[in-house]
Amino acid sequence: MKFKTLAICTGIKESKGQFEGKDFSSTTFHCVVDVAENSAGRSIGAVSRPFKCGDASEFEKWAHLSKSWPATGLAVECEFDMVAGSDNATKLVLLSIKPNAAVVKSPAPAV
Repeated sequence: MKFKTLAICTGIKESKGQFEGKDFSSTTFHCVVDVAENSAGRSIGAVSRPFKCGDASEFEKWAHLSKSWPATGLAVECEFDMVAGSDNATKLVLLSIKPNAAVVKSPAPAV
């Protein structure tokens, strides 16, 4: 099931290279999610959770924001797919992410 939502992205990490002879390339977005209740039934607040989306070239679309990134994170628009995991758990897959147009209106700085 696909759905769109607004979120807060606290950081982005590019990862590219080789491991045991295999190439890898990805971009990880750290987005804020609510803390789930545990077996004791009590929780407060939110945490950042990593979501991979695209290859390492995805990072370049965001690099111009590096000097103006707010300490509290950046408002983003996300599209997720909710799928069944291997152990009957629900898994969220990040399909696309972009800065919220209402928040980011400034053009990329000239290089």
